[in-house]
Amino acid sequence: MSYTPPQLSDFLPTTRREMQLRGWERADVILFSGDAYVDHPSFGMAVCGRIIEDAGFRIAIVPQPDWHGDFRDFKRLGRPRLFFLVSPGAMDSMVNKYTAARRLRSEDAYTPDGRHDRRPEYPSIVYSQILRQLFPDTPVILGGIEASLRRLTHYDYWQERVRPSILCDAPADMIVYGMGEKPLPALCRLIENNVCHGNDERYCSVGEFRHAVTRHPVPQTVMLYPWEQIPGGVKADDLVLHSHDEALRDKRKYAQNFRVIEEQSNRWQAQRLLQRVGQTQCVVVNPPFQPLSTAEIDHSFDLPYTRLPHPKYKGHRIPAYDMIKHSVCVHRGCFGGCAFCTISAHQGKFIMSRSQESILREVRHIVSMPDFHGTLSDLGGPSANMYRMGGRDLSLCKKCRRPSCAHPKICPNLHTDHAPLLALYRAVSAVPGVKHLYIGSGVRYDLILHPTGSPKTDAINRRYAEELICHHVSGRLKVAPEHTSDRVLDVMRKPSFGLFRQFKRLFDDVCRRHRLPYQIIPYFISSHPGCTEEDMAHLAAETRALHFRLEQVQDFTPTPMTVATTIWHTGLHPYTLKNIFCARTPEEKKRQHKFFFWYKKQ
Repeated sequence: MSYTPPQLSDFLPTTRREMQLRGWERADVILFSGDAYVDHPSFGMAVCGRIIEDAGFRIAIVPQPDWHGDFRDFKRLGRPRLFFLVSPGAMDSMVNKYTAARRLRSEDAYTPDGRHDRRPEYPSIVYSQILRQLFPDTPVILGGIEASLRRLTHYDYWQERVRPSILCDAPADMIVYGMGEKPLPALCRLIENNVCHGNDERYCSVGEFRHAVTRHPVPQTVMLYPWEQIPGGVKADDLVLHSHDEALRDKRKYAQNFRVIEEQSNRWQAQRLLQRVGQTQCVVVNPPFQPLSTAEIDHSFDLPYTRLPHPKYKGHRIPAYDMIKHSVCVHRGCFGGCAFCTISAHQGKFIMSRSQESILREVRHIVSMPDFHGTLSDLGGPSANMYRMGGRDLSLCKKCRRPSCAHPKICPNLHTDHAPLLALYRAVSAVPGVKHLYIGSGVRYDLILHPTGSPKTDAINRRYAEELICHHVSGRLKVAPEHTSDRVLDVMRKPSFGLFRQFKRLFDDVCRRHRLPYQIIPYFISSHPGCTEEDMAHLAAETRALHFRLEQVQDFTPTPMTVATTIWHTGLHPYTLKNIFCARTPEEKKRQHKFFFWYKKQ
């Protein structure tokens, strides 16, 4: 494949001049983003833009608008025909900016040169307030992980208080939660057909928007209604959560709410959720679309991304882009359901795998790029080795409420065959120009070691481990045991530390037989709910006995919509309602963190 350098018109327009290059006077959708515009399928802003473009609509992007002064960045493209879309970034803005100790991070990975002054805290709120002030009759829709995780009552670690749905703070009309491939085109078509009727001069008003989406509810969306005007009223199969006020007063009810929310976020066929806010309002969460098929996820990744930062950033470094520019995502979703992770709340637990043909097309495109010198840095996803995995009997999966297919034990209906991944590694490695294929995503060793009942599959899984270590490790293999105490690991929804020891023996044996000087790099967390100083002392002793000098460590950060944050706020496990210890004060957290560094003199 020969490489043709992209022209300015190959990027989605970000200015009036770029719109005019396409012959546009106006856009149908204008997307405001807290991230720099990188036209790459690993950046949600680019995916949303390309999906809307592919559906036949004109979309323009305003990346990292200046929210100070006269708001000229918010006015420069005018009013869109359909709606404004606000995407605060690929990461939660507060996690992106602050550490668990609430200190400023060293850089903002999604901003040119890592600068910290290009996005506000809570961009969903700030951007929508400005847009509502400037364009009071134009619909505003929130998307991205920040709004997804705040769609209902949630605990905010940085404000240290329980907040209602972000729609109560951000003057927006709707949240599109989760991944945008299905809801965004559906929403554009709905407004086009029911409001604009193909009239290029017709603009959608807030009233018309709300009327259309109330008459024709779009899955995977959230809206705020007066309690007496809930679309269709309270239906028999609706799940009515404890109200925000009740959850605010009673931590037990907060925990009970979370269990319902998590289960519904991970069901194949979920129910509508209702939560009253105050005396008069109700948050209505429509069930999500079903997971993307292989053809649908292929289509998303096959769209005409340039895979480059917009030319306006020439001469500037965007750290997140540097990390992923020569990597390929092979699947979405994660069935691990780890207690501290938000992936299942945003992507769901069902694995959506790309076809080998789609992945190879992307690899060939990367190989053709002038800055590629033979090394693919990753072929992975939320977990490196869940590609093509799922339920043997899908009818059982469609009834299942379990948030994790791997905890407390791997589901007997889950196939953990690594053969498709082995075939993929071999096919990618055979592409001319690929000299090295490394796996940078974390590997789930419990899936490799799980006895499947099939000697053939077990042998393939061990073969996968050997090929991974011999051919796809750049010297260090990342795995995430997270802790050494099985009691803490149970709260985390992670496998026993005994499995890590077993995998380390396998790793060491392969390295010894093949004379490889490689290292295994384990990730650990301190101050996770359920973890005491005694547990951290146990971790220090165990890791010292294994001759680890830990590098990849972190203090637990409470983020909205996770089991661990629910425990941290309430002191109760949402599934058992039993009390669980949490290290909450800065002093307690600091003492736990110190156990990682037993080898340092100070």
